[in-house]
Amino acid sequence: VFQGLDKIIKQFPFPVVGIDSDNGSEFINSHLTRYCEQNRITFTRARPYRKNDNCYVEQKNWHIVRKSVGYWRYQTEKEVEIMNELYKALRLYTNFFQPQLKLIEKSRVGSKIVKKYDKARTPYQRIINCADVDESIKKELKLQYQCLNVVELKTKIIRLQNILYRAVRNNPYYRRLRESKKEKKEYVLG
Repeated sequence: VFQGLDKIIKQFPFPVVGIDSDNGSEFINSHLTRYCEQNRITFTRARPYRKNDNCYVEQKNWHIVRKSVGYWRYQTEKEVEIMNELYKALRLYTNFFQPQLKLIEKSRVGSKIVKKYDKARTPYQRIINCADVDESIKKELKLQYQCLNVVELKTKIIRLQNILYRAVRNNPYYRRLRESKKEKKEYVLG
């Protein structure tokens, strides 16, 4: 978890000041508390049994993660390596080329809830337009953006998804699962 956190924090274009985690034991422990104290990061957690506390994270989990890698059980080192490569490309594609709407106002009119959204922009565009982000960070992001090709990124994502799918299909766990289902069908038909 700490290697992953270090990697993520280094990739952010601005300092991380807080972490709000799920209630899983992989997060709620003295090691993470100590890590956050040493790095001056505020550590909070979702309330127990309130799964909607992290609704914004969860919607991205579906939209980005599950739509890209599915619900397979990834167990081998090869599958993890492929997923890491896929996530690198997805991070760039999502943050630089996928515009998103952000809710700016929510009000109740009678029994209806009226939502007002700002203009759809990519996370990259939001950072570039943010007055609180240092100009040197913006310059670095602009250089990175100029080096990216949306078609190449999307092609790489699709290629890696296909490689990951083939790897998981050849995984002994799924091979045994397919064979046991096949045996059950033959038994029922026989």
